Amino acid sequence: MDFGPWLARQLKQSSMSQADLAQRIGLTRAAVSAWITGRATPREETINRIAEALGTDLGTIHTRTTDTLAGLPVSWYHRPGHADGGREFGNAAAFAFEADVEVLAREATQNSLDERFDLAQPVRVRYTLHELSGEALSRFRDEIRWDDLLPHYEAAAEQDQKVGRMIAAGLRDMYDRDRLVLLRIDDYNASGLTGDDYETGRFAAVVRRQLDSQKSVSGAGGSYGLGKATLWATSRLGLVLMNSTLSEPHEGRTERRLIGRLDLPWREVRGKPWAGPAWFGRPDPDADNVEVARSWWADEESVERLYLSRESAEPGTSFLIVGAHDVASLVEGTERNDDVEDDDSVHRMHHRLLEALGRNFWAAMTGGGTQRPLLEASVRTLRNGVEIIPEARVDPRVTQPSRTRALQAFLDGTTVERLTESGQVAMATVPLGVPGLAGRGSGGEHRAVVLVTEAEDADGKPNRVTSMRGNRMTVKVGWVPGLPVGTNAFQAVLLAGNAAGDDAPFADEAEAFLRASEPPEHDKWGQTEELRMLYSPSAYRRIAALTTQTNKVVRDLVALPTKKRNGGSERLRKRLAVGGRKTARPTAAAGPPTLEELDARIDGAGAWCVTAEVRIPVGGDSWRPTPVAKLDVRSGPRPILAWSELVAVYNCEVVDGAIHFAPGARTATFRGTTDVSTHPVRAVFSGLVVELRTDKGGRA
Repeated sequence: MDFGPWLARQLKQSSMSQADLAQRIGLTRAAVSAWITGRATPREETINRIAEALGTDLGTIHTRTTDTLAGLPVSWYHRPGHADGGREFGNAAAFAFEADVEVLAREATQNSLDERFDLAQPVRVRYTLHELSGEALSRFRDEIRWDDLLPHYEAAAEQDQKVGRMIAAGLRDMYDRDRLVLLRIDDYNASGLTGDDYETGRFAAVVRRQLDSQKSVSGAGGSYGLGKATLWATSRLGLVLMNSTLSEPHEGRTERRLIGRLDLPWREVRGKPWAGPAWFGRPDPDADNVEVARSWWADEESVERLYLSRESAEPGTSFLIVGAHDVASLVEGTERNDDVEDDDSVHRMHHRLLEALGRNFWAAMTGGGTQRPLLEASVRTLRNGVEIIPEARVDPRVTQPSRTRALQAFLDGTTVERLTESGQVAMATVPLGVPGLAGRGSGGEHRAVVLVTEAEDADGKPNRVTSMRGNRMTVKVGWVPGLPVGTNAFQAVLLAGNAAGDDAPFADEAEAFLRASEPPEHDKWGQTEELRMLYSPSAYRRIAALTTQTNKVVRDLVALPTKKRNGGSERLRKRLAVGGRKTARPTAAAGPPTLEELDARIDGAGAWCVTAEVRIPVGGDSWRPTPVAKLDVRSGPRPILAWSELVAVYNCEVVDGAIHFAPGARTATFRGTTDVSTHPVRAVFSGLVVELRTDKGGRA
């Protein structure tokens, strides 16, 4: 950083004018002004006097890699309570997600992928779990000014609501067990938190604002600005620290821009109300309110003490989640005590992160032809600075071998028209008619790419279509209905929008259309308010047509060739029978059938139309389950919807609302349409859950 801008920054932070400095060093204000504007530089003896006036050493002035000790102190600055008495008891955006490291991995990694800086290189993302205890934990608490935070935490923990109870649990775990889990997410070759502290830009979008999505590419995954909330949702203490290396200078610098944000509910501390959020930074001397804090440029030692050191000067950001927890890993873990997080939870969190990265980003980690992978990802785990689980890099060929093979063949240009031997990848295209904006005309016909290859055990459930767009972000995984008996197990991939490649027609138009059809979770394509407003109320039917066409093409690509039987052999076969007396084989009691797959859409009348596949265990065809449709709500009981139509499709019949299976059937399919008059809200504003209700009287 040049001397002039650096000196101006130190004067600003020290609330010292040019005239004040000139008086302290015995020179004129004009001389100081000349240094700041770059018209002159001070002599060595003058630099000594400047160092004394600023309360720093000569090394700090010569290197100018950090601010002087005369700068205002780094501390916590809490937002005062609203003058009108308004109160927020938590960040509503964080309630959109569970405290689940799999959800965190999906959202945070997608954000890093969307901010890839050098498009010729992959963005590198590393997750580091770090368990602190004893002296290491004590030093870290001192570094984040824990004594200043504790009264606010205690006030928040006393409140009988969701955030208060979560904070209370986090405090108990830290104090009772002398343990704190940090989860750091580092990305490299990303844009970094660029921009001013307050004006529109990446920094303000992440640190200052809610529901602000500052995406730099049209094929970005998110559009609601909700994904960043998973960082705070994963912290029991609502605390995230950040260290960013910028891809473009701010205040003449790029490295070690630090800030912390704390999300607490409204609280009262020492008789004074506080609104909710707080920031860990330097007070802004230009702000009208002394409670406003801004980011600061830290020295290497401070960054290291905060566990935020980065391995290189490559642009990107490190997010440190303080008090990280994972509800799902506790459910899957120990049976010793369901109420206490066990010592090995970091091990389960480590493996769940690896699984989530492999499942959601195998496509972005796949390269082929002249294209390098878009992403590299790894996970490691430490305890008090010592590595207890070595860093493991996610390999898509291991986590999703069939799907990776399909995508790589597409990138290599080695696909075939039909599957004739093992290891091949068949390719076809399907149309997506993109509507014009506001229902005016047509946006063009996009050709999405369908890839099909044989399945392997490591892929998970077979006979699925993985649909993606943008920078190969997986949106949904669905089953293919109506497959003939005997179909070989397969995996299919649908590449739509920008994911279909540079040569795909109307890719940008399709990308915008599909993005508008996704809910905040970005886990399906369908009717949304955004789609209705930008296009038309019936635009979602184009997506239903895409799904229908995709399933049809997949069924065609995996169809077994018809073989003609030898007439003589067939006539002989009919005359033969197995001799001997048939003996009934004893069977164990079978469990109830299970609902395996569900395909749903909203019809023109606003009803949910579902097609469901049921898996029937051996001997379980005598069960008589009743399908029940319910609205998917975030809390409280799920409202039950009536069926206006419930019909059998395959291997079953419907009698008085119950499913009767064909003897010996292993799978069955039924179709249902909900009664719109029983909907408490319109279907476009809700989700749907279908359950199979069984009881003791439900079995013949």
